[in-house]
Amino acid sequence: MNKPLEASKLSAPETAAKQWQREFAATAVSDKPVQNRSGIEVKPLYTPEDWQGDYAADLGHPGQAPYTRGIYASMHRGRTWTQRQLIGLGTPTDYNARLLDMIAQGTTAVSLIPCNSVFRGYDMDEVHAELLGTCGVVANTVEHMDQCLAGVDLARTSCAMNDPSPFTLLALMLATAKKRGVDWKKISGTSNQSDYLSHFVANHMFFRIALPGARRILVDHIEFCQQQVPNWNPMSVVGQHMQQAGATPAEAMAFTLCSAVQYAEDCIARGMQADAFLPRFTFFFDISVSLFEEIAKFRAGRRIWARITRERFGARDPRSWRFKFHGQTSGVDLTRQQPLNNIARVTIQAMAGIFGGLQSLHTDAYDEALSCPTEFGARIAVNTQNILREEAHLTDVIDPLGGSYYIEALTDEMEQKILAVMAQVDTAGGMYRAVEQGLVQKMIGESARAFQERIDSGEQTVVGVNAYQVEESRSDRQALPTPDPAKMQTHIAAFKAYKEARSQIAVRAAQDGLAAAANDPKQNIFARVCATLRRELGFGQPLVVV
Repeated sequence: MNKPLEASKLSAPETAAKQWQREFAATAVSDKPVQNRSGIEVKPLYTPEDWQGDYAADLGHPGQAPYTRGIYASMHRGRTWTQRQLIGLGTPTDYNARLLDMIAQGTTAVSLIPCNSVFRGYDMDEVHAELLGTCGVVANTVEHMDQCLAGVDLARTSCAMNDPSPFTLLALMLATAKKRGVDWKKISGTSNQSDYLSHFVANHMFFRIALPGARRILVDHIEFCQQQVPNWNPMSVVGQHMQQAGATPAEAMAFTLCSAVQYAEDCIARGMQADAFLPRFTFFFDISVSLFEEIAKFRAGRRIWARITRERFGARDPRSWRFKFHGQTSGVDLTRQQPLNNIARVTIQAMAGIFGGLQSLHTDAYDEALSCPTEFGARIAVNTQNILREEAHLTDVIDPLGGSYYIEALTDEMEQKILAVMAQVDTAGGMYRAVEQGLVQKMIGESARAFQERIDSGEQTVVGVNAYQVEESRSDRQALPTPDPAKMQTHIAAFKAYKEARSQIAVRAAQDGLAAAANDPKQNIFARVCATLRRELGFGQPLVVV
């Protein structure tokens, strides 16, 4: 039987710390400082000395200021995150079949992504047929939207439309609801790509209306939804594009918050009250594989936003203080090499979002680095969330890493990094001016180059890319076949017939009315035709920084 350790042989705390430092130095592989993607130095050990914060002032309880631990009292114990899988492929019937299958597998909300032709503002008969439906659903009419959402109860199902200005997809959805007799006041969901600044900075595949025109259209959209579709979230501030373009997690959060500030100020300038529109502001983030850094990013961002809404905008409604965000696991971290490894990457990313307190989640399929997800890959992505929620019990405890010396110290350091970047943007005159001047693009480009250099040098390991490589056969990289050409031609022919059958007089009248509205600041121009708006408001070229 072991004898109890004598009290006289127990080391004093100071002695124990010095002993550990000596033993660590003797056994550590390298004394080179370790940094996360945001450039914060990460220590090998964290103790009570690393976080001297005050629980009530810096953390608080979930659902209470400063919201570090979550925006709702029960968080995932009361209602788990929405499983909002991004789906888009082929024709509307192709999309609907995949959507209904995903719902059967556990998806709880709709997230529709259109074909790139829609993103760029072209009808399907204006582009090469081979390109259609390869990365999103080809939906150009109300009938197409009706087919996409067949079997979906619009009054009970939250729908996200990945829909940059002028928000034609939401217009089609609202027309579908009207056709079905669904009251617009019962419609819920999000205009998921309404953040035009992120498109100018980092997502040039979207069609662009000149910056001033895009600014007006967004405010019109927010105002229209506030009046006509009150349960819809018209503002989704997107950090995903900028992080995927190369921004560090801290920069992505900072730029996103700066964009939200800009949009709030624009709404106030229009005459709206902060507490009238802020509760419908939502956020959309990329979640990288840097687990602890991402958790700290979300906790710090939530705390900063609560402070901004109260102190800068004078919001008094607690709903205005809530930092509601959707997370998508990062496609940038996925690799074409050894694609099955992406299942592990996506799982880690999803855990970071869940521990970070997200409200909805999209998990990428392992094969998204190759093509639109196959049905097999999409089911694994959905079940990854099911396993984390129901088998791993990640919903049992709210903010389970709260109180960790490392997490709390890192959250504070991330907050300081974020605030420092925000200060640079404020000095430039706000996010609109910073984007106009190219400041944001320059910072993102520098960060992207620095991270790529770490990969190229081998300092940052990417399994299967610069380490642990193996020879792979073509069968290791199974991609989704392109849409059936005959089926797509039938879809195009039906659309052409639709265009020819409609009243051309009515079409011209509608376009003339839109042109008049575009030149009249007193009119609301939400949900109009892209080509006409571009002609009247100007084509927005990408703001490239050399």
